[in-house]
Amino acid sequence: MAHTEEQQGTRRDFLYYATAGTGLVVTGAAVWPLINQLNPSADVVALASIDVDVADVAEGSQLTVQWLGKPVFIRHRTAEEIEAARGVELSELPDPLAANDNLDGAAAGTDENRALDEEGRWLVMMGVCTHLGCVPLGDGAGDFGGWFCPCHGSHYDTAGRIRRGPAPTNLPVPVAAFTGETTITLG
Repeated sequence: MAHTEEQQGTRRDFLYYATAGTGLVVTGAAVWPLINQLNPSADVVALASIDVDVADVAEGSQLTVQWLGKPVFIRHRTAEEIEAARGVELSELPDPLAANDNLDGAAAGTDENRALDEEGRWLVMMGVCTHLGCVPLGDGAGDFGGWFCPCHGSHYDTAGRIRRGPAPTNLPVPVAAFTGETTITLG
């Protein structure tokens, strides 16, 4: 009789393990689609990094591209715009930080720390006002020759730094770099 109980215990154990294993497989199959939907979609992954050809952007003009669903301003600045931006003292700025994702978060908001190249000819910024997310007007708009958000009156200078108005911070500079003579890669 002891031998029979031992065999029944073995069968019972087998049934427990088989049922638990089947339950795990079924649960995994049911849960996987829910977890997989949290992954970014293919179009988002494709736009995580884009190349922008700036060969046709004339000095003193701006190109606006869309990246990750937001406008990005790419400005080919004139010597006058660079001189105006570099002539500003940090003590005059409401936000003294660079807001440049290419640099340390504590980098000073100098024009040199915001421009894409050493000469300061190229400026790349997110085109979203830091107050409430409006899109500022460019091409010398506002009191400081840079960008102006007409919704609430934020004025940005020629380096995209907040100078007056309700916006709390400078226009952010995204991760960007020249990857060719006339190609800028965002992301």
